[in-house]
Amino acid sequence: MKIMQVCPTVALFCTLFSRPSSAQLAGSCHDTLSSGITLSAAVETGFLAVLGHDIQFSRDGTNFSYIKQGGQDVLFPVARFSLNLTRLRHTVILLYQPLRLETSDLPSRDLVIDGERFQEGIPVRFLYDFPFYRISYLYELTYPGNRYDFGLGLTLQIRNATITFEAFDGSDYRANRNIGLVPALKCFGAIRPASWFWCALEADGIYAPVSYLNGDDNDVKGAILDASLRAGFNLGKKRDVFLNVRYLGGGAEGQSDNSPPPGDGYVSNWLHFLTVSAGFSYGLELGTEK
Repeated sequence: MKIMQVCPTVALFCTLFSRPSSAQLAGSCHDTLSSGITLSAAVETGFLAVLGHDIQFSRDGTNFSYIKQGGQDVLFPVARFSLNLTRLRHTVILLYQPLRLETSDLPSRDLVIDGERFQEGIPVRFLYDFPFYRISYLYELTYPGNRYDFGLGLTLQIRNATITFEAFDGSDYRANRNIGLVPALKCFGAIRPASWFWCALEADGIYAPVSYLNGDDNDVKGAILDASLRAGFNLGKKRDVFLNVRYLGGGAEGQSDNSPPPGDGYVSNWLHFLTVSAGFSYGLELGTEK
């Protein structure tokens, strides 16, 4: 089955969605003037809070709040991993973020998901599994080694989504699965007030009224935004520790005319996540151009 059965183009914007880049340029926040290639790895871990998350499958389905009725009113563990390859002003970033929210709750009303009715008073297990992989390219507009850094680039994200609803007694079940590509724009900025301390702002995002892009008559829209603010400390030898606050949000809404049953092809999925994490990065100089 499929998540966000909105049409191939709309699927590009269903996130989880995503976020967004890693601590990818932590190492470059204390750039040297080397013309060689630097490989750095970063990992961060912390917690995720759901600020808002509403979903609906089919036009006659329930507009469902995961916070109010799906058990997402607690904190969840979160982690992110990245590899960054930098040469002068060019950086390529590979990112992986697991994103799995498993909850259960007792619905206070009937829930209709793609034609399946989950009865009030019967406990339901909810799975929102939305890990993603990302490759990004960033070009630094400022010269490496300056106190200030600023860069622009592009991102391509691969989402691997599974959304399920399952009654505890096994009487009802719905699953929506999808693999898709999400393109986005990227920007990055950093300042180093001291040689041992830096602050950085980073964002990946896009908004598109998809009907204007694909010439469809359907009223479809999609968006993603992964924006983070972090502060880090240079431990020397291209090692950093950092604290990070991130907003991860987006979604898609629209109608697919070629969606198979049981649903009618309509989906609305919008989420707003906040993560707070701590991380570590380590860089390795691979060589210097002669």
